[in-house]
This record gives sequence, structure tokens and C-alpha cells, in this order.
Amino acid sequence: MDKKLEAFARLLKIMDELREQCPWDRKQTFQTLRNLTIEETYELADAILVEDLDEIKEELGDLMLHMVFYARIAEEKKAFDIADALNAVCEKLIKRHPHIYGTIDESGNIIKVTNEEDVKKNWEQLKLQEGKKSVLSGVPKSLPAMVKAYRMQEKTAQVGFEWENAEQVWEKVEEEMAEMKETLDLDMPQDKKEEEFGDVIFSLINYARFKGIDPETALERINLKFKTRFEYIEANADKDLNDMSLEEMDKLWNEAKTL
Repeated sequence: MDKKLEAFARLLKIMDELREQCPWDRKQTFQTLRNLTIEETYELADAILVEDLDEIKEELGDLMLHMVFYARIAEEKKAFDIADALNAVCEKLIKRHPHIYGTIDESGNIIKVTNEEDVKKNWEQLKLQEGKKSVLSGVPKSLPAMVKAYRMQEKTAQVGFEWENAEQVWEKVEEEMAEMKETLDLDMPQDKKEEEFGDVIFSLINYARFKGIDPETALERINLKFKTRFEYIEANADKDLNDMSLEEMDKLWNEAKTL
């Protein structure tokens, strides 16, 4: 523990020094850091996807720096400091884990859970008790659409808004696909095409959730696979890609699949 506290104290000290002495660091605000934080978060996500532990360590450090940076700016504004932020999350964790910290329910019994689903349900119920107006209020507006759809489905399921089984969800997928095909065949307006296509994606995301698949991770794995195979085509083509036939490129694609 001492080693961890010393490292955190070192980061806080360096942050203070940078904020006081470095022209670039002094200039930063919440708004200027925002996009950089988003970029760092995606870099961490990339490292996690391929389980590069050295890269994960580096990106965690970068994100920790950003958190300390925001807290230092807030302290300068006399709004809060890093201790306030850490204590706030500690209190929230204690409050939202009543099965760990011995919270008593309305009947005078210690709240207990039997599985992960119980924990999730308690979490959402406690958030509503804290004043959240909707179970969906905690879903960030700026989340990527696929991640947002997954999180909304996951959250509403905790309050019982859920299909009974995966077969029902797949029937919904087939229903939405049929509606989309009909819309495209009739050459409907663009916004209607997008709506029906969105319905298909949303229902597929729901089906993936029922099957224990993270659709964002699944799609990104396919993106990486496509990138690797196409780069193989580029590296092994004996002429410009614009001069190659689809059959020639497909031959190299199939070679890449065997690697």
C-alpha cells in the first residue's frame, strides 16, 4: 500500500509542478483536455482488445494523469480537489454495495445477493433512490451508438423490461430484417431506410447481449481482421491495386486467411 500511495503522491507533486511551471500545462482547461482524454480512453481500449499488458499499463498511467489534471484545475477554481473526488466515489461504492457493507433494508434485514444479476438490479434501484429520474439517465450522450444501445438494453433489463429468452429476440431480429428489406425494395425516403436499418442493428445488439457477446468488441475484432487481410493484399500485390481484378485480390485475401 505504501508503494502505491507514494506513487500517487509523486504524480500529484509532478502535476502541481507542471501546472505552475510549464506553459502548455498552465494553459489547459477542462475543455481543452476533453478530446485528449477521449483519445487516451480509446488507446486504452485498443490495448485491452489485444491484451497488451505493457500498453495497458502505459495507457492507465496516461488516463490517471488526466484525472489528476482535472482535479488540479477544479482545485484552482476552489470547486473540489482530488481528495473530494476520491472520497465521493468511495462513498458511492459503499452505498451501492449494501451486500458488502451490511446495509439494512426497510424490513430491518441485511441486504443480500446471490449472483451478479442481483448486484446489477440493486445498483440501478439505488441510483433511482439517489434522485436519478430515469434508469437511462446515466448513459452518456456521447457514447458510440453501438455501445450506447448495449448499455441502454442492459440497464432497462435490470427493471424487468426484457425478453424472456433469446429465441424471442431472434424472432424480433427476423421481423426487423423483413421490414428493412421491404423498405429498401420500395425505395422509401432515406430517413426511413436509416430507421429500419437501425432497428435491425438494435435488435442484433440485443440478441448478442442475450448470448453473452459484446457487440462492440466483436465488431472491432472483425475490423482488425479485415485490416490485417487487406494489408496483406497491399503488401503482396504485384501491381497497383487499381489495376487488379477482384479475382486477383480475392486470391490474396484467401492466402491471408490461412496465415
